[in-house]
Amino acid sequence: MKSIAVLIPCYNEERTIVDVINSFRKYIPEAAIYVYDNNSSDQTAELARSAGAIVENVKDKGKGNVVRKMFSDVKADIFLMADGDSTYDASDSPKMIDLIQSSNIDMVVAVRKETSPTAYPQYHKIGNRLFNFILKILFGSTFTDVFSGYRAFSKRFVKTFPATTCGFEVEVELSVHALTLAIPFAEIESKYKERPTNSFSKLNTFRDGIKILLRILQLLKEIRPLFFFGLISLFSLLISLFMAYPLVIKFLDTGLVPRLPTAVLLCPKQQIFQDCQGI
Repeated sequence: MKSIAVLIPCYNEERTIVDVINSFRKYIPEAAIYVYDNNSSDQTAELARSAGAIVENVKDKGKGNVVRKMFSDVKADIFLMADGDSTYDASDSPKMIDLIQSSNIDMVVAVRKETSPTAYPQYHKIGNRLFNFILKILFGSTFTDVFSGYRAFSKRFVKTFPATTCGFEVEVELSVHALTLAIPFAEIESKYKERPTNSFSKLNTFRDGIKILLRILQLLKEIRPLFFFGLISLFSLLISLFMAYPLVIKFLDTGLVPRLPTAVLLCPKQQIFQDCQGI
């Protein structure tokens, strides 16, 4: 029988962590449950340990650092990762694990389907749709919920994943890794519940959104350098043409170049050198 590990990255989830542990123990009792606490200032680690989980501490802040540590430390045949905020439905975990076991799939992503209008903030929905579209354009992605933190993995995925990010960009990195190596994956729909009262998301929409966008661009540079630098060159060309147009029109009308610094900026260096020699 294949061994199963439930991995729960946590930061200040004392209100929900026991329920999360008990839920996964109910649906996959054979699994070992690991809670990796990211220096919580509340009783998350103590409560998780009292609920029977194997608890480890990760000092370096950020979900990416926690995931890298979990993937490195834990030994199992199948891995299930979920957040410790009690928003994911543990009843779907047997189905996710079965797909890994029986379908030669290396990653299963639970696509979140909200159970109430307030479960998933509107600005998070917009950001998710935007980044799903960006990944589709840049990497040919077919993911519909690239930011889902509820995933199952095979051992070969976990032990070959080159985790380099530190924060919430880790879900994007997991998805791009599967896309670029053509790793087989699947998606299932899963209920997404509202956080309990006085439980708050650690995601900063705009700050973390910018970090995620920068990470996507970095991955694009590393994986598709010709496309990345080609985009930069095309953008530079368009800017140059936009700035040169009024100068060319003015020169054709008057024979004068009134904005010489701009003209010098737009001219190739070799041409400038030749013009200087002819003066």
